[in-house]
Amino acid sequence: MRRIPAVAELHFASIYITTISTCIQHNNISSNYRSSVHLIDYKMVVDQYIVGGLIALLFVFIFKRIIGLKTRYKDRCVDSSITARHAETGGEADIIIVGAGVSGAALAYTLGKEGRRVHVIERDLSEPDRIVGEFLQPGGYLQLVEMGLEDCVGHIDAQRVFGFALYKDGRNAVLSFPLDKVGLNSYGRSFHNGRFIQRMREKAATLSNIRLEQGTVTSLIEEEGVVKGVQYKNKIGREMTDYAPLTIVCDGCFSNLRRFLCTPKVENQSFFIGLILENCELPFANHGHVILGDPSPILFYAISSTEIRCLVEIPGKKVPSIANGEMANYLKTVVAPQIPPRLHDFFNAAIDKGNIKTMPTRSMSANPHRTPGALLMGDAFNMRHPLTGGGMTVALSDVIILRDLLKPIHDLRNATTLMKYLESFYTLRKPVASTINILAGTAYKVFCEPPDQERQEIRRACFAYLSLGGIFSNGPVSLLSGLNPHPISLVPHFFALAFYGFGRLLLPIPSPKRIWLGAKFLLGASKFVLPIIKAEGVIQTLFHATFPAFYKAPSLD
Repeated sequence: MRRIPAVAELHFASIYITTISTCIQHNNISSNYRSSVHLIDYKMVVDQYIVGGLIALLFVFIFKRIIGLKTRYKDRCVDSSITARHAETGGEADIIIVGAGVSGAALAYTLGKEGRRVHVIERDLSEPDRIVGEFLQPGGYLQLVEMGLEDCVGHIDAQRVFGFALYKDGRNAVLSFPLDKVGLNSYGRSFHNGRFIQRMREKAATLSNIRLEQGTVTSLIEEEGVVKGVQYKNKIGREMTDYAPLTIVCDGCFSNLRRFLCTPKVENQSFFIGLILENCELPFANHGHVILGDPSPILFYAISSTEIRCLVEIPGKKVPSIANGEMANYLKTVVAPQIPPRLHDFFNAAIDKGNIKTMPTRSMSANPHRTPGALLMGDAFNMRHPLTGGGMTVALSDVIILRDLLKPIHDLRNATTLMKYLESFYTLRKPVASTINILAGTAYKVFCEPPDQERQEIRRACFAYLSLGGIFSNGPVSLLSGLNPHPISLVPHFFALAFYGFGRLLLPIPSPKRIWLGAKFLLGASKFVLPIIKAEGVIQTLFHATFPAFYKAPSLD
């Protein structure tokens, strides 16, 4: 109720008295024509009218005063609550980002440059210490350049990577990235993951419209099926809330919020064992080394000018104990004999130093719930086996796609319309994401799972096929590195590899046994690849251009 000012009340009272006086004067004039007997009664009625009117006016005045006090008190309560909420939340943002890893930090900076007010909430803003996320493919570096974040791989002693060196059964093959069409400076990079993330966080923090805060998000705030914001505990443990038209959850592979926004089917596949070899050089400088060992691959790549990262894949759900020495014994007796001789002493020294780390490898297909007001990204949304080193490339590609989708939308508050428009995100990400996901899933099934006769033959065929060089290596490497984001290109290479392997098994002289083994080879290759393509979505993956997507700015009426 809007309160009438006191000055207006006095004005109203003066008008009322003036009106009464006019009535009295009018009645006095009229009384000349009346009898003197009725004059006295008439004056009594007028006097009662005046007294009653003044009493009524007094009650009105008091009543309005009381209502005015209540209104002012209510207004003060509302204002104080709004002030308290803004003091507590720091004001309403356009977008809340949960997590400041690779996806979160890159997304914050990219959207901040677009003029969005971004609130980033990260559980721990200290430098991460991880054994994965250290290898950036050339396709991922090109994404950094497009976002203006390429300087984040500078000043952290990042190492240039020109390709891979493959080892199997005492032979090796060098596979170079096909950089002719994208520029020779677009090679891959390898580095300490924590240094890279800290650089991106620092870059994001340079923008005044980005608020970077340490805190743990405990839940999403939802009203009538629309996510309105988040509840979280800040650095000192105080319960906080913040509101925004769009909340983007990218809190990593161990996300505690993904269950609200997708159907999480996380597959724990194996373990990576991490070591650092110090003050040594790889046989092929500026190349990642992949040893197709038994029972699973071993990786080496430089993460600084003096450090070589070694990752050992251990299949299964359990790893040898580090505490009682089982791990050291496994690494020295099973793994060490398979690595290049020039690395033996440094490998054993790293084991003796004892700084051995383990991390589970996980995969999860993208299976989101369409939730107005919220979106999943990064490893919270989609994971693949880290053997191919494509995770950061997918994450950065997703950031650019989302940036371009949001660019024409000036008002994010229409959650339903925004969600319909963001449906395009799940289609437009398919070329890069599905290509790398399929390759990572296939590589895991072929090279990491316990070997049988079929897998052994496929491993030999893959190594021999890639060793041919030319189009036989450039094609798969361009797909793996994110330089060729066209999953349909997987099809000819798959059939070429399958028939190449089948032909090898028929030589030198076909026999019923060799033909049967070749048939099992073809069946096994299909059995590994086709389920992965199906999980990604056959039409969306191989024929994504025909799948519906909104490319125009939505109507926000």
